[in-house]
Amino acid sequence: MSNTARMGILVGGGPAPGINSAIGAAVIEAVNSGLSVVGILDGYKHLAEGRTDMVRPLGISDVSRIHSQGGSILRTSRTNPARNPEGLRRTVESLGTLGIEYLVTIGGDDTAFGASEIAKAAGTSGNRLKVAHVPKTIDNDLPLPGGQPTFGFETVRQVGTEAVLNLMEEARTTNRWYFIVVMGREAGHLALGIAKAAGATLALIPEEFPEGGPTLDQVSKILEGAILKRRVMGHEHGVAVIAEGIAEKLSVDELKNLPGVTVEYDSYGHISLNDIPLAIILRRQVQQAFSQRGEEIAIVDVTLGYQLRGAPPIPFDIDYTRTLGYGAVRFLLSDTEDERLRYGGLICQLDGHRKVLAFDDLRDPDTGRIRVRRVDIESEYYAVAREYMIRLDAEDWADRQFMTQVAKAANLSLDDFERKFSGVGGK
Repeated sequence: MSNTARMGILVGGGPAPGINSAIGAAVIEAVNSGLSVVGILDGYKHLAEGRTDMVRPLGISDVSRIHSQGGSILRTSRTNPARNPEGLRRTVESLGTLGIEYLVTIGGDDTAFGASEIAKAAGTSGNRLKVAHVPKTIDNDLPLPGGQPTFGFETVRQVGTEAVLNLMEEARTTNRWYFIVVMGREAGHLALGIAKAAGATLALIPEEFPEGGPTLDQVSKILEGAILKRRVMGHEHGVAVIAEGIAEKLSVDELKNLPGVTVEYDSYGHISLNDIPLAIILRRQVQQAFSQRGEEIAIVDVTLGYQLRGAPPIPFDIDYTRTLGYGAVRFLLSDTEDERLRYGGLICQLDGHRKVLAFDDLRDPDTGRIRVRRVDIESEYYAVAREYMIRLDAEDWADRQFMTQVAKAANLSLDDFERKFSGVGGK
């Protein structure tokens, strides 16, 4: 192995606990294997602009004690290097100018898409470049084999569960409801995982709604129905954990008509959920419904997001990411008989062994983008979570006596309640 061979490493997307651990493991193994290593700052951002100055050399002394730190020593960005042909060309050329023959990318589905496009473009142009993508996202929505989580998910679920447990006690003490929105654009793994672990009153995730999405009124009525059902059960407090991806399921036209909401898009074409205060929107909607029936109800809106992503990783994610970082370098330096892996692939673990997935196998054939792993609402995992939630369901609607009490709690006759809530929770 020539000492002049160089590996680059970068991070894309949002922060996730374990990034530094993955960086550290990859750097240590690369240096021990005779490579020089440069860290590329701010993801694809500067490469796509044609800049090659935003890099830093990395040695073992730079990374030997970063594995327990949150955040990213290389920072990160959401720049899409394949947004246009010129950006992709500049990215590949910048990597060539830097003399990078091996590239480790750390990120979620968008970063993986960028990595796959870079690998393909470099191969087509004859550049010597091999890419290893390390799957990172707190959303847990990359299609890894064997149900393996994406790194960062378990740490954020633990930190989020602790926060929700505190808010559940706050709700009980103050006799109020809390609507807690957590991250999860297209998949509700995090919201469901936190709610299930904490024993929250209920969770709402995007997968529960068919393509075409719900209306805001339908979502708010699920929450309203849960409040009324719990009231009949003798409690005036509760906690609902809601995936932010519910907002992306709503009609864009409906969102644009809401006060204080701006609908914008990021470089990958996603609606910017940061600009949609879902917790506030749902709180106002439900409070307005109660107010129209002559009642004021105390609801507190909370958004758990950025304060979770920068947490230091728990031992699971440190252990996991050290294996992934090491595995990325071993793949880059290995020969492969699989032509699909010639220019790169996604690194994961299956039954304790490294597995490399071809980028093409990860793409959705209809969109060309990396496939998203969603919560399987037909699974027992979801069934258990749903069984322990307090929501109006088909069994409730079949019990006329019980539903009469729920209607009374809403200051409505049973007939009026059925007309207003028809279709909520199995009706």
